[in-house]
Amino acid sequence: MRRWTVLLLALALAACKRGGAPAPEPGVSLRLLPDGGVDFETGAISAPEIPLPSLAPLVDRISPSVVSLSVLGTANMPPGHPRFFGRRQPQQERGGSGFIVDRSGLVVTNNHVVEGASTIQVRLADGRRFDADLVGRDTPTDLALVRLRSPPDDLPVARLGDSDKLHVGDWLLAIGSPFGLTTSVSLGILSAKARDLGSGPYDEFLQTDAAINPGNSGGPLFDLSGEVIGVNTAIVNSQSGGRIGFAIPSSEVRALLPQLERTGGVVRGALGVYTQDLTPDLARAMGLEGRRGAVVNGFVPGSSGRASGLAESDVIVSLNGRPIESARALTRLVGLYRPGVTVKLGVIRGTQSSTVTVRLGERTDLEGTGPLRSSPPGEEEQPPPEEMVPMRLGVEIGEVTPEVEDAIGVRGPGALVVSVEPGSPAERAGLQPGLVIVEVAGHPVHSAKEASELIHAAEAKPPIVFKLLGPGRVSAVASVQP
Repeated sequence: MRRWTVLLLALALAACKRGGAPAPEPGVSLRLLPDGGVDFETGAISAPEIPLPSLAPLVDRISPSVVSLSVLGTANMPPGHPRFFGRRQPQQERGGSGFIVDRSGLVVTNNHVVEGASTIQVRLADGRRFDADLVGRDTPTDLALVRLRSPPDDLPVARLGDSDKLHVGDWLLAIGSPFGLTTSVSLGILSAKARDLGSGPYDEFLQTDAAINPGNSGGPLFDLSGEVIGVNTAIVNSQSGGRIGFAIPSSEVRALLPQLERTGGVVRGALGVYTQDLTPDLARAMGLEGRRGAVVNGFVPGSSGRASGLAESDVIVSLNGRPIESARALTRLVGLYRPGVTVKLGVIRGTQSSTVTVRLGERTDLEGTGPLRSSPPGEEEQPPPEEMVPMRLGVEIGEVTPEVEDAIGVRGPGALVVSVEPGSPAERAGLQPGLVIVEVAGHPVHSAKEASELIHAAEAKPPIVFKLLGPGRVSAVASVQP
């Protein structure tokens, strides 16, 4: 059939050249006929009109499991995001959304919706109202679980899907109560995965352009099979009035719900290690070009990782078969496991690959990955003298005072990283406020002035290699390209 089509097309074009048929004019298209022939269509070229299927049957099926919450208590906001929903206020009534995950009356919502609540009332899509009790909550992920008092036997239940199988561009439906308008539906796509909004070490949000507004918090984000693949939790407003919505992935929700229901909170496993990203510069220096992972820099006292055979400079590239591309990704994934669970780490030591089996300990604040405090609480940082600020790198440095030593737990000579300019070479290399520079380009640093002089001298021969210290004298290396 294809051969006849090509032959007919060739004959038609040949006839045009001989004058036997008019040549196609601009705006004329060739159309393949059902029998394999070719026909000329005049006029504007247009695609066939295919009506979009209605989503009404899907919405009718999944919306009954979506609920709205009315909470009396102190107003709260998503952790780390005070700009999302206004300022904290005294005791007041506020609203949010949620969805039923079990016929016993369990409802998933956001922690910032129910935190500080004195009373919680849940309204079903059919208008029935029930008082509810807080079962458990987790501030770092902004998840919470409540249970209806005296739930009926006919509760509709939402199914949790697998957010790991999502692809950017997949269609999504958000259902909730924005501005108190119950069972509102919006349609969009998955815009991005694993977004880090800077609210904590477990940020791994799904980003969507489906309309998310105040009141959608805690509500479900569905895929087109009708499964929940995210919990709507935050929005970012642009100056032009646009909004971007973010949701907690269902894979994270599924991992934490059993603990929330059983214990009322989440206890996270920990390797007991300090890590940094394996950057391209470090990978080349270690002979691992093209690899990504988390480099072990040191150990928390009593570390289960050290006891299991991990060593400094090991590069962790996988956990239970899942690839690890950064230090934050390792923290997030380990945090989904409970203490006492045994995990298998894919490790590169030198150029040799191996597997290390680790029984996880319990996470402590010593393993926090946020910026380190560079001065004691209540004291303002004094800007360093101008000559102490190598602006080309985007880093400000100052002296390591006794107060700073007490605050960050690092003693001895060096220069304090006071601030790092967003998007600068220093930030891209991993420098953070609160770290102490102890070497620049292989030369020891005894003061901020000496560090500044060494940095200016090293700028002539980039990249500049820094040796840094963090809490507990944990070392790190950063290679900065001015």
